[in-house]
Amino acid sequence: MKTRRIIVALIILIVVAGNAEGQKKNSFRPFFFIQITDPQFGMTESDKGFSIETELYTRAVELINKLSPPFVVITGDLVNNRKILSQITEFKRITAMIDPEIKVWYSPGNHDVGQVPSRTAIDSFIYDYGHDRFSFIYRNNLFIGLNSPIIKNKIPGLEEDQFEWLRKIISENKDVSHKVIFTHYPFFITDADEAEVYSNISPDIRKKYLELFRQQEVDAIFAGHLHKNTSAKYGKMEMTATSSAGKPHSEAPPGFRVIIVRPDSIVSTYYGLDEAPSKIRTKKKM
Repeated sequence: MKTRRIIVALIILIVVAGNAEGQKKNSFRPFFFIQITDPQFGMTESDKGFSIETELYTRAVELINKLSPPFVVITGDLVNNRKILSQITEFKRITAMIDPEIKVWYSPGNHDVGQVPSRTAIDSFIYDYGHDRFSFIYRNNLFIGLNSPIIKNKIPGLEEDQFEWLRKIISENKDVSHKVIFTHYPFFITDADEAEVYSNISPDIRKKYLELFRQQEVDAIFAGHLHKNTSAKYGKMEMTATSSAGKPHSEAPPGFRVIIVRPDSIVSTYYGLDEAPSKIRTKKKM
């Protein structure tokens, strides 16, 4: 009799645990957000003007407001020449047109803080945009934005400090559903073992970050810089570069990336400004 009661109790515990896990999965509400990168005011006209970037970025902001994501991440090269105040002023003017209910996050690019960033240049970026790195939780998902120019250039002190900050943030949030990193420079473009070029991170420092991401089960990295769309993998983690909202270097037209977060996956689609849908469906088609 006692044995039977124990067996019944165990069955009840298993059923309750299973139901709790099922409810946890079912309680995850899919959502989407938008990554936009390299509007680079002044690039098309070689710093003589930025009328084209104004037109393109204004259209992008109008589409963002219509789609109404909870947040937008802009992954660098906001302007072409950080020393030309009018470029910064115009970028900020149009960005301010984004619905205030939509949070905007920034990661600096090399054109925003310099090819070899100084502390002064980084402080200026923080003054203009509020931060040069960030982390936040949304619906139990961790999102982290990095200052990748200091990683690319291995800036003494600054790179080590940021890495420790990153390591601490990730390790303190082990139980989140997904972990996503944003950066201007992609860590790699086609292969995690590729040689260093102008547009990626050197293998020695890349290895340090990729090992941390592997250990902490980072799901995805979204970058800019290339002005074209690329995608590659390191284990299960996807390394995605997004084309420019301004002047592209490929057949992809100016646009942005829509990223859908589901319980079991993160999927993304790049849309040109003339191709963007009027609504984003976050649930899988049955």
